[in-house]
Amino acid sequence: MDQAGGGQESRRDGTARRDAAGAADRARGADASGEATAEAGGEHPVGYWYPEHDSAIDVLTALRTYQAAHGDMRRRMSAGMDMNTTDLAALRHVIAHERHGEPLTPLGLARLLRISGASSSKLLDRLTASGHLQRVPNPHDRRSSVVVATEHGHTEVRERLDGLHARMQEAAEQVPEEARGEVAAFLRRIAGVLDAEITSDAPLSPVTRSPAPQLPSPRRG
Repeated sequence: MDQAGGGQESRRDGTARRDAAGAADRARGADASGEATAEAGGEHPVGYWYPEHDSAIDVLTALRTYQAAHGDMRRRMSAGMDMNTTDLAALRHVIAHERHGEPLTPLGLARLLRISGASSSKLLDRLTASGHLQRVPNPHDRRSSVVVATEHGHTEVRERLDGLHARMQEAAEQVPEEARGEVAAFLRRIAGVLDAEITSDAPLSPVTRSPAPQLPSPRRG
C-alpha cells in the first residue's frame, strides 16, 4: 500500500475509534445523569429529570434526541474534514456571514465562538494553513482585516451540508403548516431559557461524611 493510501486508512481508523469512544462517553453520561438510556432498540432516550411523565416530557425528550444527533453529526463532519468542532463552527460562521454580506473580523469571529483573541488567532492560523480560510483587507477599514472562506472551504461545506439541509427541510415540511408557528415559537422559547440560564463557577460542596463508629475495646479477663 502506498503512503497516501496508508494515511487514509489511518485517518478512517482514527475516526472510527473516536466515534466509538464518543458513543461510550454518551452512554456513560446518560447513566450518570439519572436518565433512562434507551428503549428496547437502544437508540432513543426515554427518561428525563422530572417526576411525572406526560406529553410535554415527550417533547423535551425528543428535543434531547435531536440535540444528541446534531452533536454527533458535527463531530462526524469535523472528523471527516480533519478538524475539530470549533474549527468547523468557525468555518460555518464565516460562510454564513459572507452570504449575508457581513464578513467577520477576527475579533467578531472570536466573540461568536466565545474564545479568546489568542485562541482565535491560532484557529485562524490552522484554517489558513489548511486552505479553508484566509484573511483579506477589510473593505470598510483598510487598517483591519476580515476573514473569508476559500473556494476549497466553500466546496467542502457545500458537499457535506447541501444534501443534509434538503433532507431536514423535507422533514420540516411534514409538520402541518398550521402548527409550524407554534413549533418555531417553542424552539425559540427553549433557546431563551438556555440563554438566560446562569451557571456558577463556584466549586461543588464536598460531601459531609459522618465519622466512622468506634467499636468498644475488648475487655480483658
